[in-house]
Amino acid sequence: MPRQPKRRKRKRKRKEESRGYQRKSHQGNSLQSGPRPHAQRGQFHRLLPCPWTDRAAFHTRRQPLLGVRRRSGNISSDSKSLPPFPTGEIQPHPLESNSHRISSAELRAAERLQADLYSKLRHASEIHRQVRHYAQSFIQPGIKLIDMCERLEECNRLLVQENGLERGIGFPTGCSINHVAAHYTPNCGDDTVLQYDDVMKVDFGTQIDGRIIDCAWTVSFNPRYDPLLEAVKEGTNAGIRAAGIDVRLCDVGESVQEVMESYEVELDGKMYPVKNNHLQCIRNLNGHSIGPYNIHGGKSVPIVKNDDQTKMEEGEVFAIETFGTTGRGYIVEDLECSHFMKNFECPHVPLRIPRAKKLLGHINKTFGTLAFCRRWLEREDGGSFAVNGNTGKQEKYMGALKNLCDVGIVQPYPPLCDVKGSYTAQYEHTLILRPTCKEILSRGDDF
Repeated sequence: MPRQPKRRKRKRKRKEESRGYQRKSHQGNSLQSGPRPHAQRGQFHRLLPCPWTDRAAFHTRRQPLLGVRRRSGNISSDSKSLPPFPTGEIQPHPLESNSHRISSAELRAAERLQADLYSKLRHASEIHRQVRHYAQSFIQPGIKLIDMCERLEECNRLLVQENGLERGIGFPTGCSINHVAAHYTPNCGDDTVLQYDDVMKVDFGTQIDGRIIDCAWTVSFNPRYDPLLEAVKEGTNAGIRAAGIDVRLCDVGESVQEVMESYEVELDGKMYPVKNNHLQCIRNLNGHSIGPYNIHGGKSVPIVKNDDQTKMEEGEVFAIETFGTTGRGYIVEDLECSHFMKNFECPHVPLRIPRAKKLLGHINKTFGTLAFCRRWLEREDGGSFAVNGNTGKQEKYMGALKNLCDVGIVQPYPPLCDVKGSYTAQYEHTLILRPTCKEILSRGDDF
């Protein structure tokens, strides 16, 4: 039995050598490979790339984001944390009952627990700001709307480093013109061209891990539409100021309506007073709460006074958006549908059409419950190169898509239109109700 301890020692030595351990030398701090017979327990370290001694191996573990400037800030201890991005505009919560929040140490501690969520939202917001800055540089009269959308979306995919459901575009780019208020994007073959006298609403989103930033603005080249755009922009800002923890949704709508009604718009010698009962706020269009992978989270934020006593709650994310019009102030569904989205709580429905089953499988893996459009289905990658490569293009899918809509699995979202000859405008921002304050995430230098 006296030889037994030696066999154990050699066995442990061979095991350590096979695992590639390193040991700190007794002389200095240099690392030497392979254990020595007199090595002490606790002196072995796994072979990992070191940022000081092996820079190439360290930097390949995480590539910097393309086209996104790195900003200073605190980095989370989580190894998968995102780079720091600018904090949005900070505003205090309204109501006297919230006056203690801005200085509460307990609430600040609660915010630190949500640092990862805030980082993802700010990341998506910074990408949105850069994409729209790029879009504003090339949107000019004479451009085809389909070319504009594809160019904007390619920039969005590049900066967000599109990777299927993990990160990508939040929903199709809306480019609704004049009396069309929302939910219009060109289908393949649509050669509509932007004109000098058009009023176009540009609405697109960015998402990271399902956290969606929804932001929109209005483009016009003729200065006669400036009062209309100014009224809607100020209405959105009024709604943002009124929003906060424990605020009733009807109070937000009342604040928006009060500001919008104070403006007048003159077009072609005709005066359009901004009044809800006649020409201004589109009373059946609302802002909305936003959930993970759910652009319409359940709560609607009106832009006119109503009786909704529902309150905003801590931690919720809202898209505050307002629509103004020189028409009747009431929209209806019209024109060819381009937007679709799988219902967030769709029931299980047995499908008998093979093409419908195939299309549903493609939707589930590529878009999930995020909105999509026909133009994406007809791309070579079917909407996501990371998921489908160049083999995702859907062909002869219209019958299958109609079947999915008929059984309630997919919801169509046709364009929303006021009366022809009218002009509509939209401005929108995404905010989060933090415990200590509200942060307007998508705020930028442009609006």
